[in-house]
Amino acid sequence: MKVLLVYPKYPETFWSFKYALKFISKKAAFPPLGLLTIASMLPTSWDLKLIDMNVGSLTDRDLKWADLVMISGMLVQMESARNVIERCKRLNIKVVAGGPAFTAEPEKFKDVDYLVLDEGEITIPMFLQDLEQGKEKGIYRSEEKPDITKTPIPKWSLIDINNYSTMCLQYSRGCPFNCEFCDIVALFGRKTRTKTPEQIIQELDALYEIGWRAGVFIVDDNFIGNKKNVKLMLPEVIKWQKEHNYPFTFLTEASVNLANDEELMDLMSAANFNKVFLGLETPSMDSLKECGKIQNTSKDLAQVVATIQQHGMQVMSGFIVGFDNDDENIFERQIGFIQQTGVVTAMVGMLVALPQTRLYYRLKSEGRLFREAKGDNSSADINFLPKMGVDTLIKGYNNILKTIYKPKNYYNRIEVFLKNYTPTARSRLKKEDIIAFFKSIYRIGIFSRSSIYYWKLLVKTMFTKCKALPDAVELAIMGEHFRKVAKKCEKSLYSFLDEFKRNRGSLTF
Repeated sequence: MKVLLVYPKYPETFWSFKYALKFISKKAAFPPLGLLTIASMLPTSWDLKLIDMNVGSLTDRDLKWADLVMISGMLVQMESARNVIERCKRLNIKVVAGGPAFTAEPEKFKDVDYLVLDEGEITIPMFLQDLEQGKEKGIYRSEEKPDITKTPIPKWSLIDINNYSTMCLQYSRGCPFNCEFCDIVALFGRKTRTKTPEQIIQELDALYEIGWRAGVFIVDDNFIGNKKNVKLMLPEVIKWQKEHNYPFTFLTEASVNLANDEELMDLMSAANFNKVFLGLETPSMDSLKECGKIQNTSKDLAQVVATIQQHGMQVMSGFIVGFDNDDENIFERQIGFIQQTGVVTAMVGMLVALPQTRLYYRLKSEGRLFREAKGDNSSADINFLPKMGVDTLIKGYNNILKTIYKPKNYYNRIEVFLKNYTPTARSRLKKEDIIAFFKSIYRIGIFSRSSIYYWKLLVKTMFTKCKALPDAVELAIMGEHFRKVAKKCEKSLYSFLDEFKRNRGSLTF
């Protein structure tokens, strides 16, 4: 059996890092971890190929080679995924599809031959058994949550690691919190399931053996969802890192209660974590309560950010506007909060009702949904009628993006961050880092609107916090990406607003 695994293309978003990747000559930020893991669950007798459309093109020749095409992806990749499925149909090639987007809305993919949904450790064996017996069904589902201590190591041999800036591994699934807008609980449940320390060491060994010596993204939606197990695992990672001379730096996602746990922050710092993404969302306590993000309401969020940064981890964060409790002042409040906290990588989006979330069902019952969500945080992805009005939300949101990514404001945040930040991570200076630095001098220091701020940042950092110079250069490069995506987003917002005004008489376009 010849099987082609296809990862659809991402559109240009804040998370694509498209413009920043050019500085280090990489084609994509992250490899398709889900497909690589699924590949390890397939029969060893099968002939496997993987094409990541974010690093290379998918040709008809590739498709015609395959007896079966397996595709996975998230909501934001669905335009590309649908295109791949249509091409397979024209060539009479059977398609197997799974992953978050297909699991959330399987009814929208009737042209897929086999939908293998939910968690693959359960449903892939079901499909393989039926396929072997010639009894394939159209859809495979299971409410059972698998024991991920049995999940295999990803099949790294299917990709060229040199195409990517960061490798990935997964430690846990699930989240103990149940925010109204988040689909993680619907997909993976509230009980946090973890891999064993031995598994994580095996996965680190696998990455080390293929020659990786850079960043590793632990893709968990909440890395500290099971603090007890994390604290048992991290000492093993620390020991491994010491023995291998710290080949990896780690980044991950966590909840704000990380800042309450000194032991956990110290362990993460010792393990060489240098970035963590937090869902801060909003400075509005009423809006946090509205969306069920109670874990954020009992803490001074600015202090949370400062505390984590003082432990050697740069805080990246997501922010949301458009809650029912938001008024017209929220836009200036968000800007002030982002600037005050020094969250340089600030991913601001409008509230979106994703399929299967509590928010989706509430707004549907209130008759406020008017289209599908696209899952794209750098376009007009609003899909419901906000209480403040669409016009107010679009214009206020656009003002946030224009303001926080202005060179002066962006570089001010870097300065706030560096004041709080205590660099602790051990990282290796690589050839591409040196090339990226010189490219930044040329592209930012000479030909960018940010040049004066760039030189001030470099000089000040060299004399006041020299160890943080690589962080300063990286953030300067990221700023060029964010500004370009924000500009693209502005066009999308006003195009959507014009369309909405033309169709305001009905709830569907």
